[in-house]
Amino acid sequence: MNKITKGFSFGILFLCLGNISAQDTLQPSLTNDSTIVDTIVIRAEMDKVKSIPRSAYLTNPVISFKRTKPLSKPFSRFKVPSFWERENLIGLSLSEIAFVNWNAGGDNSITALGKVRLVRNYKFRYVQWKNDLELNFGWNAQEGRQWRKTDDAIRLNSTYGYRRDTLTNWYYSGKASFNTQFADGFKYPDRSSPISRFMSPGYLFLGAGTSYISEGGKFNLYLSPLTHKSTFVLDQTLADKGAFGVEKAVVDGDGNTLVPGEHTFIELGLLITNNWEVGITENVGLIHRISLYSDYLRVFGNIDLDWEMNFNLTVNEFINAPIGTHLIYDDDILFDELLAGDGTLITPGKPKIQFRQLLGIGVIYNF
Repeated sequence: MNKITKGFSFGILFLCLGNISAQDTLQPSLTNDSTIVDTIVIRAEMDKVKSIPRSAYLTNPVISFKRTKPLSKPFSRFKVPSFWERENLIGLSLSEIAFVNWNAGGDNSITALGKVRLVRNYKFRYVQWKNDLELNFGWNAQEGRQWRKTDDAIRLNSTYGYRRDTLTNWYYSGKASFNTQFADGFKYPDRSSPISRFMSPGYLFLGAGTSYISEGGKFNLYLSPLTHKSTFVLDQTLADKGAFGVEKAVVDGDGNTLVPGEHTFIELGLLITNNWEVGITENVGLIHRISLYSDYLRVFGNIDLDWEMNFNLTVNEFINAPIGTHLIYDDDILFDELLAGDGTLITPGKPKIQFRQLLGIGVIYNF
């Protein structure tokens, strides 16, 4: 029994010593954080979702026009933007004078001037293309004589321009223009032989150069160092006389035609044109147009001038009063030519300044 008791005692002592060594291997406990938490969160109970009725309230519709105002302008449907600008103008100017038992004397007369102007301009970024057609014809009827022509013109112009960027107003340009007239022209009162006819003369300009065009297109300066000018005289009688610079016919001593006159006359030279439209006052506008041409092939420095200046006095949308002047000087148009009875040229004639002035009141329609 003593041995059993001793063995049991040693076993209990061994277990106690093992527990002591195991506890030494444990890491020391961490110290508590000194931060004091004083926030207390209290969660309230959520309210129950109430059932919201979703019924529709239907009422009888009522239409009222008490607050409706009429449109000041007619309704216009949406249109696709266009890069074309259009102008269509028809005008008629009249002036009339009549006498009844007028002691100072005078003849009844009436003067009318018709005008048609069509413009089609295209502009988009680097490209600008301007086209315009003008048709003018005027006549005067006076008591005791046949009617006479006061204005006659057909003008067609087309200018194409290209610029390198959208900041500059300078364009590389090409220009084409054509001018002629409708009816025969006479040196009144002589009506036996016309001094001009349709396509006698006719002028065609073709050239290239540069243009300065303002942003609104109201100012246009065109400079062309190389422009071809063709003068057409299709009437053989005028061509045989050498009218408007063409080569005249060759005749023998008896007046018989050996070589007929030429129908065209070609020139190559310098062309400068300028068009300017400006509003002077609210109802007064100015349209200025000038063309200067000098030929390289013959005598350089002889300048052909075509200058128009027109003032347009606007009364209202349909009535206006135009005041204008037109100045022409052409070295190839000769005046006071004197021929002998056999057709021999005595005095070759000389160029003169041609001037025309216009004043009237008229009706215009722009659409």
